Amino acid sequence: MAKYRLAILPGDGIGKEVIEAAMIVLKRLNLDAEYIYGDIGWEFWCREGNPLPDRTIKLLKETDACLFGAITSKPKEDAARELTPELQGKGLSYVSPIVKLRQLFDLYINLRPCKAYPGNPLNYRDNIDLVIFRENTEGSYAGVEFFPLPEEVRQALMLHPKMRDFKDVPADEIAVSTRIMTKKGCERIVRAAFEYARQYKRKSVTLVEKPNVLRETGGLMLREARRVAAEYPEIRFIEANVDAMCMWLIKNPQDYDVLVAENLFGDIISDLAAQLVGGLGFACAGNIGDNYAVFEPTHGSAPKYTGLYKVNPTATLLAAKMMLDWLGEKDLAARLEGAVAEVIKEGKVRTYDMGGSAKTLDVAEAVAAKL
Repeated sequence: MAKYRLAILPGDGIGKEVIEAAMIVLKRLNLDAEYIYGDIGWEFWCREGNPLPDRTIKLLKETDACLFGAITSKPKEDAARELTPELQGKGLSYVSPIVKLRQLFDLYINLRPCKAYPGNPLNYRDNIDLVIFRENTEGSYAGVEFFPLPEEVRQALMLHPKMRDFKDVPADEIAVSTRIMTKKGCERIVRAAFEYARQYKRKSVTLVEKPNVLRETGGLMLREARRVAAEYPEIRFIEANVDAMCMWLIKNPQDYDVLVAENLFGDIISDLAAQLVGGLGFACAGNIGDNYAVFEPTHGSAPKYTGLYKVNPTATLLAAKMMLDWLGEKDLAARLEGAVAEVIKEGKVRTYDMGGSAKTLDVAEAVAAKL
């Protein structure tokens, strides 16, 4: 019996291609694992009315970790139109399967390393090494939204004096989206960031928020962050507004180390930080809970590139490296990252985004050869 049982969810579009690339490298590493493929994504939404079938949830519950490719997501009305005829008009509503996975398995940490590898022509600067902790289950992405606005919700909101300005807006002309923050959610994501900083000898943790405007939700996050920070006196704690942080990351990215934010703000700054080190072709992420984790590249399914084997698989290879780290296979993880770094530094095998003509699997084979 293999040491690990790992779920592999290729998903849609280029997700299948970058996962194929990752499997070339994982098999070269000789990881003692059984790889079990599962269904997720747009074709299952269209055909079954569920982009995350129950059989896939069952698979994940029976495995040690998951490597995920990419999915297609479309607005509510567009998604409904693409259902098969027999599913039309049945009240089905598309929900992002990766968001559902995060909430179902309580994968409350979205860990996003953003590292500038030497030799990458896309680096904004060569001395960037950021790690972002994004709260992954609540905040602005909790999914509690209303349109049209139910009257009972409107009446509840009327408890707040600022809602009076909207009291006469017709229900079908107003949409409401909530930002839900809990003390537990704020505390545990900040603590995870500080624990990481302590473990890896990082010098600072920066909270990215907007408490001067979002006074209640942002205020809760700020209070919890200050309380947790007091338990780690050796680590510098920095407070930054999200809009200013976007500017400072461009101006002085090397001044920052570990960043922590709620869901929406974390999503924004992690993509900004990714561009500093080469773009989404280099952006990997781990959705991590106390008992399970899903690792992924953060790019989408890129339908226009599907079947061309054109895109950069480096993000997926680094996601596989993160998975190995999480499983405790530190030596294999270090070997994989070293091989990726060597291929980038040599500059002989580059995909189109890096100014080259190499195909997706060419990169995988080059990395595998270094192993």
